[in-house]
Amino acid sequence: MKTIEGQISAAGCRFALVVSRFNSIVTDQLVRGAVDCLVRHGGSDDAITVVYVPGAFEIPQTAAQVARSGAADAIICLGCVIRGATPHFDYIAGEVTRDAGAVAMQSGVPLTFGVLTTDSLEQALERAGAKAGNKGWDAALSAMELLQVHKQLHGLTKKQGS
Repeated sequence: MKTIEGQISAAGCRFALVVSRFNSIVTDQLVRGAVDCLVRHGGSDDAITVVYVPGAFEIPQTAAQVARSGAADAIICLGCVIRGATPHFDYIAGEVTRDAGAVAMQSGVPLTFGVLTTDSLEQALERAGAKAGNKGWDAALSAMELLQVHKQLHGLTKKQGS
């Protein structure tokens, strides 16, 4: 039996964080968590690019551009959509989630989703470094692991094709 598991290491890898400026009180904390995680796991500041976009809706289209550019080995999407009194939340949260998934599937570049969808600012802040941990950190951990899994799978494909 062969088992493939990703190791948690950022050493020698390039990461792009695509980050929404909207709700920056939350997203700034997510970025800090993600960068801290990558650096603590062997990543270099020089190998981390942070790309800011106006809002969560713009994250997937920018992640697709990053994927096409080849500038990153893995992409970490960070944002925050907070429910309000209108259906806007449902439209944005659903579109961002679906479109980010499409980018991941179509590009083949490891992509993780750290876009918070919460009912309140308080819930968002809890998930951005307070009592519920930092989901930016979690998205970075997932990106490292997923990248290592992709590398192993790519190695298998090369061996089988030889």
